[in-house]
Amino acid sequence: MFLLILLAALAILALVTWTGVVLVQRAHPPQGRFVDVAGARLHVLELGPQRGVPIVMLHGASSNLEVMRPLAERLARTHRVILLDRPGHGWSTRESFSDSTPQPQARMIAEALQKLGLGQAIVVAHSWSGALALRIALDHPDRVAGLVMLAPVAYPWPGGVSQYNYAVTAPVIGGLLAHTITLPLGLLLADSGSRSVFAPQAMPNNFVQDSATRLLLRPREFVANAWDLVTLRAAMAEQAPRYGSITAPITIIAGDVDKTVSTHIHSQPLASTAANAKLIVLNGVGHMIQYAAPDLVVSEIEAMAGALTSSSATAAAN
Repeated sequence: MFLLILLAALAILALVTWTGVVLVQRAHPPQGRFVDVAGARLHVLELGPQRGVPIVMLHGASSNLEVMRPLAERLARTHRVILLDRPGHGWSTRESFSDSTPQPQARMIAEALQKLGLGQAIVVAHSWSGALALRIALDHPDRVAGLVMLAPVAYPWPGGVSQYNYAVTAPVIGGLLAHTITLPLGLLLADSGSRSVFAPQAMPNNFVQDSATRLLLRPREFVANAWDLVTLRAAMAEQAPRYGSITAPITIIAGDVDKTVSTHIHSQPLASTAANAKLIVLNGVGHMIQYAAPDLVVSEIEAMAGALTSSSATAAAN
């Protein structure tokens, strides 16, 4: 009897999840176009005029390109801006959950940028994608004119990640959890979870809706996100010793009370290691730099774009 009740409950939860996926996807359809690369199909949204130094924006974990859109729309008044859903996130897909570390994702994004006809670009990266942007600069330096890093992950850290990520990536049980309880439970916790990432700043009104955060709760994306998180620490141990070889200019902006990605563990050592790095630490600011200090972020991106343009003009004149 207990087994029958359990199976019935799982079937109901699976139906709720399937229905929820349909409704969430209808509420947040793709906004851009798709670019096929080896191992993935990437969702890309282009904004702004086709001139100047292009700006590529990469979102962090547990999110999609919409979390970078408010910043992108400001920059798009004068720049070509390219927003991407990382492989496996938002409306981008990837063929293998094992392509969860910065190295394969950097290759995929570099290929997409080549197909879009971009030369070098300023790469603006938040959180998890700090590691990704650094990997692009390491493996594909011909794609990177400069890096603007917002609360970036760059180094291995003590401990691991939240335990549910290990459960979701476990054989059999992970898929069962993702297709039954993750979406209904996540819908209840989405607001409180997002607020904790913004702390101590307040979360903007309607952030969960405007950022399409609920797309994360779809089984395939939730599992992909978990893989990204559980494999990142080891990937950082592998790539961090190479940061001294990056010659592109790097601007790092971090908050001194970030409880999600420690500025002491990541941003400060990166600024000391990279050859051409500038560090800005904001007092009383947490993890969501692009929302807490948008004017500063735009100013720093504009300053880098201006310096790169001047440098290119000088080189051409000579």
